[in-house]
Amino acid sequence: MPDSFNEILRRNQLSVTDSRLAILDLFTQRNAALAHADIEKATHEKYDRVTIYRTLQTFVEKGIIHTIPTTDNSVLYALCKDTCSNGHHHDNHVHFICDECGTTYCLDNVIIPPIVLPEGFIAERKDVVVSGICKSCNRTQL
Repeated sequence: MPDSFNEILRRNQLSVTDSRLAILDLFTQRNAALAHADIEKATHEKYDRVTIYRTLQTFVEKGIIHTIPTTDNSVLYALCKDTCSNGHHHDNHVHFICDECGTTYCLDNVIIPPIVLPEGFIAERKDVVVSGICKSCNRTQL
């Protein structure tokens, strides 16, 4: 485990536990958004469903990971950038879901444009999800 995982947990006033380190490591290994079921499947021998759920909720609250909505109303999770903090997510980028392989990517360099709302409306969150064929599945690129 990289020392940076310990630093992330300490910076967020969280105890360094095996489950937290394992889940952080899983996010960096996969380099894509993960569902609770993906994490549960990858760690099923060591951590129960409740431990995983609580770890994910804590990471969201602390600004370590962010949620991504899906078309079936489930939730995916992805690592935040360093600018996120406790209760303040700044992941203002587009998410891409591949129709072929089902992988969800954070497109960090594709920024959601400013959205001007009518008077009296307050935006709490902006989500843009694009679906199509990812670079790995795009056979015309080969």
